[in-house]
Amino acid sequence: MIMPIVQYGDPVLRKKCKPVAKVTEELQTLAADMIETMEDAAGVGLAAPQVGVDLQLAVVDVSHDPECISFLKINGEDIAPEDMPDHMPIVFFNPELELLEPMEADKEGCLSIQGVQAKVNRPSIVRAKLPQLDGSVMELESDGLLARAIQHETDHLNGILYVDRLTSVAKVRVNAALKRLTKRQQY
Repeated sequence: MIMPIVQYGDPVLRKKCKPVAKVTEELQTLAADMIETMEDAAGVGLAAPQVGVDLQLAVVDVSHDPECISFLKINGEDIAPEDMPDHMPIVFFNPELELLEPMEADKEGCLSIQGVQAKVNRPSIVRAKLPQLDGSVMELESDGLLARAIQHETDHLNGILYVDRLTSVAKVRVNAALKRLTKRQQY
């Protein structure tokens, strides 16, 4: 089921979400609905608060562009970039991230902040422990868009939006657009 995506200004986007305590049938349905919603919106990631749910659950799928990464390790095994689609979408909850240098600036957008994009400086490599719905834990290491998407969605789970990570100059550039979105949200 395609769910409505919460927009900038909604308080749920600023909440530090509750950890998932137990995988239930409802949680599995929510994850499936989030994947369908993300795909319908042509996104690469979606976090539960973006559909109004206060839970540390997210989905990521960058398989549309296997060249968006230069390496991928899953549970210690090297995955060729062209084989990445076999491992997508990634559904995870209660993530633990280790962020590795160097920093890299790249353009980001968000399904909850429509029409606004800006360059965000983030660590270029992520090592993550991503609990899975089947009870296993995926240990992932990657770079590129996959690393960026995992960081972006994990930020959502902590009430952080990508616009919070902009430089002062970039914040000034997007400020008018964010004010318009906030006014629209109030109506």
